[in-house]
Amino acid sequence: MEFVKEFATFLYQKGIIKFGDFTLASGKKSSYYVDLRLVPSYPHEFRKMVKYLENEIAQKIGLENFDSFVSVPTGGLVIASALAIETVKPLIYVRSKPKDYGTSKAVEGKIHEGMKVIMIDDVATTGGSVVNAIKSLKEVNISVKDAYVIVNRMEGAEEALADLEVNMHSILNILQITETLHEQNLVDESILEKVKKQINK
Repeated sequence: MEFVKEFATFLYQKGIIKFGDFTLASGKKSSYYVDLRLVPSYPHEFRKMVKYLENEIAQKIGLENFDSFVSVPTGGLVIASALAIETVKPLIYVRSKPKDYGTSKAVEGKIHEGMKVIMIDDVATTGGSVVNAIKSLKEVNISVKDAYVIVNRMEGAEEALADLEVNMHSILNILQITETLHEQNLVDESILEKVKKQINK
């Protein structure tokens, strides 16, 4: 839990997570905004995050029990690339839409039928982008049983992935982050209540 506390504090202190009134890409309103694309700008913390994720996967799944990491551009791809380098495992990625030139592939990288892959993404809200990627992988007979994200926003992604028989794991969720910050008096009660209200909708 020590890493979780440190990492949550780091996210807040560097403005990677902000509390207020935000409109997300989906048009949805949110009481906070988290932009993990900023984390690689802090190499020490980025490496700690990747090593923590590597240890979680090694303990829960076993690095020998899957063939490749897979991600969706762009947020998760930076994390998946670092993981692939650390673990010396192959990496593939799924385009949000197939390119309209060349080979018109939706899945990039060396693939084969029956491959077992672990999905990596940065943030999960409703799980839409991961769900679409998993469907693209199934079309080429690649099976995904586990997906790892850094932050779970707790707004339906876990359930959406469960419907596809995929287990979603997260390093931390928005409630853990906000509670950790509240315990350290970095955010007040009203912010914590807003977050609780948002995830219970």
